[in-house]
Formats: sequence, C-alpha cells, structure tokens
Amino acid sequence: MSQSTAEERDRYSPDADWNQLYLDGPVDGDDRDTIAVDDPATEEVFTEVPAGTVEDVDRAYEVASEAQAEWAETSPQERTEVIQGALQTMEERREEILELLAVESGSTRVKGEVELQSAMGITQEAASFPTRMSGDHRDSNVPGKENVVKREPAGVVAVISPWNFPLHLSMRAVAPALATGNAVVLKPASNTPITGGLLLARIFEDAGLPEGLLTVVTGHGSDVGDRIAGHDDAAVVSFTGSSAVGSGVASEAAGNFAQPAMELGGNGPHVVLEDADVDDAVDAGTFGTFLHQGQICISINRHLVHESVYDEYVEKLAERAENLPIGNPSEDPEAVVGPIIDDSQVEDITTYIEQTVEEGATLEAGGDHDGRFVEPTVLSDATNEMSAACNEHFGPVAPVIPFSDDEEAVELANDTEYGLAASVFGGDRNRAEDVADRIDAGMVHVNDQPVNDEPHVPFGGMKASGIGRYNGEWVLEEFTEPKWVSVQRETRDYPF
Repeated sequence: MSQSTAEERDRYSPDADWNQLYLDGPVDGDDRDTIAVDDPATEEVFTEVPAGTVEDVDRAYEVASEAQAEWAETSPQERTEVIQGALQTMEERREEILELLAVESGSTRVKGEVELQSAMGITQEAASFPTRMSGDHRDSNVPGKENVVKREPAGVVAVISPWNFPLHLSMRAVAPALATGNAVVLKPASNTPITGGLLLARIFEDAGLPEGLLTVVTGHGSDVGDRIAGHDDAAVVSFTGSSAVGSGVASEAAGNFAQPAMELGGNGPHVVLEDADVDDAVDAGTFGTFLHQGQICISINRHLVHESVYDEYVEKLAERAENLPIGNPSEDPEAVVGPIIDDSQVEDITTYIEQTVEEGATLEAGGDHDGRFVEPTVLSDATNEMSAACNEHFGPVAPVIPFSDDEEAVELANDTEYGLAASVFGGDRNRAEDVADRIDAGMVHVNDQPVNDEPHVPFGGMKASGIGRYNGEWVLEEFTEPKWVSVQRETRDYPF
C-alpha cells in the first residue's frame, strides 16, 4: 500500500483523528470539552470528538450563509459534479465506511450494506436535482403580462440527524440540500458524531465541495440543539428523531419562520390476514423486526395476526428469533443481531419486555440480555395496550396480537398516535391492498415488511410521525422556494 493510499484510508478509519469541527474547513477541537465515543459492542471508548458550543453554532451559520450566496450562482453542472464526487468517494471507501458503521453504531454487515446502499441511492438521485429545479410559466389575467414561477434555493438548511442510521439519515438531507444550491449546518447525534456528521464532511471535502457549504457541529443536543433549530439564519430545519423531541424542534424552527421537515417516531403494524402465506409473512416479520436490533423508526413494532393462523405464526416467529446469530459486528461478519446503542436504550427495552409479561403476555423467545446485547424477543397473548405494543420500543421485540376480522385489524393498526410505516400480508392481493388503504400511515407495503426506502418515492409519515416528505421531487420541494416573477410587457391600464 502506497503512503498516500494509507493516509487516505487512515482518514476514514475508526483510529483517525476525529477531534474536529467543520466550519470554514476542518477546525481542531483545541481546548473545547470532548465527547467520548464508544463501540456499543465492547462498550470501550475508541475516539473523542469536540463538544461544540453555541458560539460554534453561530460561526457555522455565519460561514454557511456567506458560502451559500456564491454556491447558489454556480452552474447545475458544477453542483452535479460535486454530488457525483461524493458518490464516488463512498464507493471507493466502502469497506472503511462499513467498518465505521460497525464500530460506532453497532451495525451488522447486512445492516451496514443496507444503510450504505441507501445513502448512495439518495446521493445518486440528488445528483439529478440541479437540472430538475424547473420553474413554470402561467398565463395572466392581466393583458400583456407574463407570469414566471422560478424555483430557488431556500438558503441554509439545518440538519439534525439520529444515531440509528446515521450515514443515510444525514445524507438524505445533506446531498439534496447541497444539490439544490443550499448550504448545510449539520448536527449529528452525540452517539454517532462520525458516521452521522464528520464522515460526511470528509466525503464532501474529497469530492471538492467548497469550504463552508457543509459545516458540522458535534455536541450534545442539550447544549446546542435549540440554537441549531432556532437560529435566525435557518431557512429549513430537517430533523429525524422522536416525536417528543421533534415537536420542540419544529416549534423552534417555526418561531423563526423556518420550514420544518420532520421524520419522527413510529409504531409500525405488520398485519397478517388469514389467507396469507404464513412462512412468507414470518420471513418478512423476522427481517422487519430484528434488522439492526429493531432500532429503526419504520421497523415492525406490533405483529397483528389473524386468530386462525396465530398459533402457527407465533411458533415459527419464535423459532426464527431463537436461531438468529448474535455477535459483535466488528468481529463476526455472520452476526445478524448486534448491540443496542447504549445502556439507557437497553434499560428502556428490557423494561418494556418485563412490563409486558407482567401485564399478561407470554414470553415465547428471548427476553434476556448480556450487556448491550438484547436477545430477539417474541411475546404472545399481547394486546395493543401492553407496554411493548403501545410504546415505540425501538428494540428486537415482537409483541404478537390476534384479531378476528379485517375491521378489527384496521382498528388495531390505527390505534396509535403514530402513522409512519406499516405492512399487510394476504393471499388475495386486492383484499390486502384494501386493508392497506385503510391504514393511517405515510407508507404501507403489501406482502412485504415496512423497512423500505427508495430514493425516488416519498418517505414520511402522518399524525405524530412527522411533517413533510424526503426523497425525489418531494425533498426537492422541501429545500427550495417557489418565486413568482411577473413581467408587464405592455403598458397596463389602471382604473385610476
């Protein structure tokens, strides 16, 4: 390996120096306090990042605002080339990125591949945005007038991203925002400040993005979160996280008339009708529940199963859960179930399990944990009111709830404040689609599970699950502003 290649690899490894912010280029942490970042599998600290301050946030916005004015005037080709450069960098650094995801976020190989592919997919889609910012022409009711509707960058987009799919859920906002002529102030989750923030800065740095267009402030949300969301210079605030926190972020954004783009919590139902292929439904239910230990907003939170196939479904799901390989993703490429992100999440998940058993559910599989490794858990005899069902448990937990007919299935599915993602399994596809149409969710998948994300279709939820949509032309509209320009080409007659 050449020295330059080794140096490039070192920049993307867990052992690299990550004690930096990105303002007008990389800025060393210097005398700032630091945040320890641990490997959730080993619980050992592997690096530290700066604990950003309110002053850092202000500087990030100042730099971003200055850089954005010039960036908005660049040609579509120039912006496309930068986005394509980021895509190429991700492809070239694929193994290093997968290693970072494993070490920092506890991502198994299959989850890491899913995440990286999703991040690359939205980046590829965003590369087309500079030439898709089309306007419109409308006839006027006024003689001799021309109406032109232009589409312009919003300005500075604030991105506050979560720890569960840190690379993708940051990139799905960052790449479209930059492609449409905006600058970005990015605040990653403190559990995953590298893969959710600093890694993206290095990717775009290598792609040739001018300094100041992507600023990254790592830090605790309690210290800098409100300032990020409520800053006067934010035109759009993109947030992914819990509904409780998102409500506050949206309020901060709206207080300064910034557009809130919120993807929030979920409580996804997986509805299995009596004519479903049970084996197929179990396969989908296993993947949709246990991928990334259930730490996904669109994962299956409740299994709603027709009473005629209920026992068979429970038995087969429990068998699958008991046989899923558990391991440290950094050491075991065959591991399917990795660690939970931190101790507080482990406590929440195990409490939900314990409470649900106390409430009358039967533990069919799992239920225990070893450090941050929580066993894949199946709970039968569950009801919608039980702890693991009515809450977004965000863990490898499958409460299985029986229903008697389609009406009850829809009623149970909708009996939640959330409306993000859902799935329906049935042999009669028309009937299954009819059930899907009656479920109040932004995304419903028939004869599949709900963990789906494609860069050209709208991603988002109803009710307490969010505001707005990501992907495709929907996110393009989120990050741009329509502007009406009228041109009076002939002298106008006024009434006075």
